[in-house]
Amino acid sequence: MTPKIYETAKIVKRENLSIGDYSQIDDYVFINAGQKTSIGRFVHISSFCSVIGGGEFVMEDFSGLSAGCRIITGSDDFMGGGLTNPTVPSKYTNVKQAKIHIGRHAIIGTNVTILPGVTIGEGVAVGAGAVVRKNLEPWTIYAGFDCKPIKKRPSEKILSLERQLIEELGL
Repeated sequence: MTPKIYETAKIVKRENLSIGDYSQIDDYVFINAGQKTSIGRFVHISSFCSVIGGGEFVMEDFSGLSAGCRIITGSDDFMGGGLTNPTVPSKYTNVKQAKIHIGRHAIIGTNVTILPGVTIGEGVAVGAGAVVRKNLEPWTIYAGFDCKPIKKRPSEKILSLERQLIEELGL
């Protein structure tokens, strides 16, 4: 059976997307298929999910994303010394892209965020609202996240790059 992609789903760089039979992408999903993006058979991506960052993304057969998941295959390095956001020329940023791989039969709960470079093992279940920063072992249930300060950002370097950019553009 042909996969179903609902009318208001938005897929950027569709030529990089492969999607297997019996899969479904609901309304209001956003996928930036900047690199190879492979969605297997019998995969469901619920409304209001996004796959952003332009990196490689793989979802194997029978896996699913519940409503509101954020799959981030590329991001500014917030702890590094670079300006951040896509309006800034790349020579002033420090973007990190890395593949995200979701194994067969894995289910990702509502509003889960998965950061670049993570592999979700086969059969994993991730509870709602979790932030996944590390690889997850197969056939295990995961839940929760403790957000705590890690270190200070290099403000002097970032502000210096901002000044250089503004000067270069004559603003």
